[in-house]
Formats: sequence, C-alpha cells, structure tokens
Amino acid sequence: MTGNPRTPLLVSIVLPAYNESRVLEENVGLVLEELRRLAAHYRFEVLIVNDGSLDDTGRIADALAVRHPEVRVLHHRLNLGLGSALRTAFAASQGRYVVTLDADLSYSPDHVARLLECIEGTGAMLVLASPYMPGGRLTNVPWLRRGLSIWGNRFLKVFARGGLSTLTCMVRAYDGPFLRALALRSLGMDIMPEIIYKTMVLRGSIEQIPAHLDWTGQALAGRARRCSSMRMLPHVLSTVVSGFLFRPFMFLIVPGLLTLVFAGYVGFWMIVHYAEAFAALSPHASDGRATAALALAFQNFPHTFVIGLLSLLLGVVLFGLGALALQAKKYFEETFYLQMSIRAEVAKLRRETNVLP
Repeated sequence: MTGNPRTPLLVSIVLPAYNESRVLEENVGLVLEELRRLAAHYRFEVLIVNDGSLDDTGRIADALAVRHPEVRVLHHRLNLGLGSALRTAFAASQGRYVVTLDADLSYSPDHVARLLECIEGTGAMLVLASPYMPGGRLTNVPWLRRGLSIWGNRFLKVFARGGLSTLTCMVRAYDGPFLRALALRSLGMDIMPEIIYKTMVLRGSIEQIPAHLDWTGQALAGRARRCSSMRMLPHVLSTVVSGFLFRPFMFLIVPGLLTLVFAGYVGFWMIVHYAEAFAALSPHASDGRATAALALAFQNFPHTFVIGLLSLLLGVVLFGLGALALQAKKYFEETFYLQMSIRAEVAKLRRETNVLP
C-alpha cells in the first residue's frame, strides 16, 4: 500500500521591474518555461511589481497576466525603490517559499530549481545565490558594477557573521511564512542586508549556493554601461550604513581605542618634553617651577600637546559613542526578537482557535 503523493507546494516568484519593457516579455517567458519544467514538484505564482516605470513595462506586464493565469501584476504609481517593490510583493505573496529574481535575468532562471532544492533540503529560512563563493562566477559584468559588488560584499562580510560571501544579491529563496512575518523597513537596495540582519537576530538559518552572474544579455542589448539601476554614491552610502548596523563597534569603539593608543603615545612624549623642561630650569626657582616647566614645554613643542589633547578627546568621544551604539543595537535586537515572538504566538493562537487575522 502506497501513501498519497505530496501536494505540490506553492512557490511565489517575485520579479521587480522598473523600465524593463525591452526585455520583460521575453524574460518572463523564459521564467515560465523553467517553472513548467518544475511543475511536477511545485505550483507557482509569478508576481511582477511594476515600480512606477516610465516606459511600457506596466502595459506589457498586464498583457502577460491576461495570457498567463499564474502571473499577477502589482503596480506602484511612482518609482519607490527596490525595497518598496519587494515589500509589496512579499505582502501579496502566498507561497510556502518565495524566490526573488532580477527582471533582466542576469541570473538565469535555472537558479530557481537549485534555490528550492537547497531551502527544502536544509530547512533554512533564507538561501542566497552567491557568485563569489567557490563554484560561483561572473561573466561580462561591467567593471564599475563588478568592483562595487565585489568590494561592497567584501566590506559587509567583515561586519556580518556567518561567513556569507554575498549579502547584496537579490536572487534568493525564502521561507514564505518567515519572510512575511519580518517587519521590513528599507525602501532601497539596503533591504538586502536588512533581511539578512533580521534573519540573524531571529536565529534563522542562512545557506548559500554558488551562482552565475551573467551580463551577456545586457551587453548584447546595448545596456552594458547601465549599473543595474543603482547610483554609485547612494549605493556606497547604503553599504556603509548596513555595515554599521551589523557591527557598530567596528566603526566607533575600535577607532576610539586606536585613537586612545595614539593619544597615549603622544602623551608619553608630552611627559618627556615636560621632564626635559623641568630639568632645564634652575632648581632654585620659586614654587612655580612645575608650571613654568609646563609652559616651557608647550612653548617648545606646541604641536605635541595640541595633538595629544585633541586625540585624547576624540578617542574618548568615539569610544563613548561606540558603547552607546552597541547598547542601542543590543536593545533593538532584544526588542525585535520579543516582538516577533509575540507575533508568532498570536498567529499560532489564531490558527488554533480558527480566528481570522
């Protein structure tokens, strides 16, 4: 006697789109073709978020939804940013798993199967597609985007725990209920490290798989000089802020300690110069010999005293700010963890008592 076959799980595929009219129809077709190949194991819904596009992206997306019943389109009247587009899609998603893809398919649709295999096999809350881990690779990526991506992820890797090699890539698989319960706030690309940070706060497991970032299609379409719709300065600032959120003491306490060490070194020479000046004065001088020696040392080496005192002040300020930031981070994490625990218990209680949210 054999058991009943498992009902295929519903998977939500999320495609944020901003001014993608030249490639949207073809790329959605490629995604649907890949999803049909997986139809024996999963059911799919495809959520296209038209994030205030100025071209025909919205009209093309609506036409795709008419032809393909598994496609749904969500419209933003204005361009609100990647974070807003993803939050809209996450709230509307219904899948047991949620997979996010770039609309330009710089990561090919066959990543979907490998992401789902990993998240289902490991029970992780989040699976990252990483071109920078062993087995991953990049092809035809413009040097500016390549440099920003590589060094941005290396920078964040230093501050985030877990040895993750890619923290900014959008191609991921999520546990659907876990993702929809997260209280996300970011509006732009900083939503990527925010999700990782909050998953870590909630002790959620994170896995990564090797991925292939391929810009060949963009180059053939004459879009190789586009930097994936991200402007350099805001992206760099966002990366720095994300690093601060992961480990604020690295930005403040460590520099403060180094500055205090430097202040101690300069202070040693202040003492040396004072001792030399004190010895140079006549031992038969009045009771103001110590004050006179200090004035003489400052007169001969003013830069030593100014630098020493300023570095001491700066070191104390940085260390104090770092301690406050570390304390605030701890309070935030404890409060966020408590908030999510309460929400989970409330949801469980509603399910048990058949009370609708």
